[in-house]
Amino acid sequence: MAHRPKRTFRQRRAHSSDSDGAEEPSSEPGAPEEQAAPGLTEEGPPSGRGRVEVTAGRVRGRGPRGRGRVWASSRRAAGAAPRAEGGSGVPESRVVDLSTDEERETPHSSKSKDDQGSSSNNSSSLEEEFSSIVNIPDSAFIQAARRKRELARAQDDYISLDVKHTSTITGMKKNSDEDSESEPDDHEKRIPFTPKPQTLKQRMAEETTPRNEETSEESQEDENQDIWEQQQMRKAVKITEGPGLDLSYSSELQTVKKFDTSISLPPVNLEIIKKQLNTRLTLLQDTHRSHLREYEKYIQDVKSSKSTIQNLENSSNQALNFKFYKSMKIYVENLIDCLNEKIISIQEIESSMHALLLKQAMTFVKRRQDELKHESTYLQQLSRRAETSTNESLAVDEKTQWILEEIESRRSRRRQARALSGNCDHQEGTSSDDELSSADMNDFQKTQGDISQDHKKIFEDVHDDFCNIQHILLKFQQWREKYPDSYYEAFISLWIPKLLNPLIRVQLIDWNPLKFDAIGLKQMPWFTSIEEFMASSMEDSKKEDSSDKILSTVINKTLIPRLTDFVEFIWDPLSTSQTTSLITHCRVILEELSTCANEVSKGKQDLLKSVVVRMKKAIEDDVFIPLYPKRTVENKTSPHSKFQERQFWSGVKLFHNILLWNGLLPDDTLQELGLGKLLNRYLIIALLNAIPGPDVVKKCDQIAAYLPEKWFQNSAMRTSIPQLENFIQFLLQCAHKLSRSEFRDEVKEIIPILVKIKALNQAESFIEEYQLDHLKSVIKEV
Repeated sequence: MAHRPKRTFRQRRAHSSDSDGAEEPSSEPGAPEEQAAPGLTEEGPPSGRGRVEVTAGRVRGRGPRGRGRVWASSRRAAGAAPRAEGGSGVPESRVVDLSTDEERETPHSSKSKDDQGSSSNNSSSLEEEFSSIVNIPDSAFIQAARRKRELARAQDDYISLDVKHTSTITGMKKNSDEDSESEPDDHEKRIPFTPKPQTLKQRMAEETTPRNEETSEESQEDENQDIWEQQQMRKAVKITEGPGLDLSYSSELQTVKKFDTSISLPPVNLEIIKKQLNTRLTLLQDTHRSHLREYEKYIQDVKSSKSTIQNLENSSNQALNFKFYKSMKIYVENLIDCLNEKIISIQEIESSMHALLLKQAMTFVKRRQDELKHESTYLQQLSRRAETSTNESLAVDEKTQWILEEIESRRSRRRQARALSGNCDHQEGTSSDDELSSADMNDFQKTQGDISQDHKKIFEDVHDDFCNIQHILLKFQQWREKYPDSYYEAFISLWIPKLLNPLIRVQLIDWNPLKFDAIGLKQMPWFTSIEEFMASSMEDSKKEDSSDKILSTVINKTLIPRLTDFVEFIWDPLSTSQTTSLITHCRVILEELSTCANEVSKGKQDLLKSVVVRMKKAIEDDVFIPLYPKRTVENKTSPHSKFQERQFWSGVKLFHNILLWNGLLPDDTLQELGLGKLLNRYLIIALLNAIPGPDVVKKCDQIAAYLPEKWFQNSAMRTSIPQLENFIQFLLQCAHKLSRSEFRDEVKEIIPILVKIKALNQAESFIEEYQLDHLKSVIKEV
């Protein structure tokens, strides 16, 4: 195995194209100076591994200063290669043979001292040779040479001494992306141990510019800083560096520096500029054409989408469905907007009508209580005067006198009206004292007329499709018929009552359930419209139940609250006409509600609760039956007797009105109110204070007639209900007194009363006691 030759070290020479303009003779790495000149003077075709063509450029000796500057100049040389090749009129080239380190070290190992001595003599010849243009090999050629070296090392573990030419250029880089590949290996780098020889021009330049060295270094740092900033800006805007940009960038740097006549700029001609402009123009034209193609594609997509939409709208069922749902959505939104705008006016008119009726009802109640107070006070004064047996006239104030006269004048008008109608069985105190003066009646009617006019103006500017309940339900009926699945999935039956609520409230503004001539529930327009809508429902049982909830919800949420307001604030339990009309409407409404909904609604419970509360308040505030000495009331024409009779029959009237709620209120509630609070507490006490006779029997018979027959329908009953025990004892007591008096025949009127209220045991005992066998048939009939 051959021994490897001993390596010698030579000072390296490198090309430099820095912008400082100094020239430096350069040789390839490892080439001895003794062979540099002959190698440069050879002519002919380059060898396979060692011939390199390098563009002409001024070289400047860097001396022992950094190898880093070599890499920078090599990058500049690599970048300048394309410009030299692409230009025309390039100066003639010289061919330089470059060999590997192994080839160059062996022949010149003994001549190192001679090289140092002859370096000054060869400097002028090197300067002349490198001033000419040298062509740089391309990257493919360099890579091929490197692969051959690596292959040789892998096979023989050393490089043969027979290799004549190996071409490599250390420090050369094609561009920034190939820096790592073009760098030489570590064993190929050579470390300079002696300063490089300088040319005469370099030594003169260093001698003439020692003072500007510091200034040059500062300017160099500023230049490097500017270069770095511009590089970062180019990276930010993603501008690709190219040969043209490198040229312009080098020119900018050179313009910044102080002009040096020793610097020779690379050749620039019209062809290069034209080529760059054509390249840029071609790029812009390609971009423009791509944008045009995208624009045309978008236009076609828009036209295709419009055509698809039109085809779907014209021919697809989905389009018809979409149109219908969209129209329903718009219709419902407009309907809600309309109702939201009108609801304020509806509430104001409702409040006005309610306030008017409440004012009238409070007027009647206050007048009745004031008249009762003044009349009772007047009679008490008469009683005190009678007790003192003085003949002095009773001093009555003007207000009491005017009230008494007003009361008597209204009673006279009612008597005349009853006489004309032929009602002769009427009892004083059972009439409803609800007459108004002509002036008050005119004011009331005028205000009511104004409210009615405002009521009619609420929807005068609204189309029938948005204010007519029948038209609104027709819209939803079409939905239910065309698309039943979506109709029931949307739970429309739960939303219809909310939509109809304001419209129904408008129709109920002038509806007064306390008047006998008030329109009934089933005659109301909204009720008939809802019934027709429900009747047209589909035959599915579940869906029919869902539709039935519409009417029950409307009654429960709209009508019953209206009735509750009338009961709490306007209804007078002492008025038989108001009570009868109210019970009629409540009975129809609650029956209809129970038909539509099986469960007990909260609205119904609130209504019945308000009825009970109002009747309790009437018993406590309006029932007053005075007790006078018997000698005072024996005279039926005395004012005391008349006042007591009127108040008693007024209590009987309230007793009757309470029991009219039979079937609507629970029996326990009615028995507690009518029997416990009114009969036993007021009426029985007044009867006990009366003189037994036909009048007392008539009163008892009237009381028994008002008792509901349902309470006594059980044929097995032998005793009456517990709340009537006091009344039964009074009847027996009255019968005992009458049997020993001149009114013995009245006893036969008391026995049927006992039989009617199922006091059979007491009646049989009384018959047996007084041997009234002719009355046993009455008991047997039961």
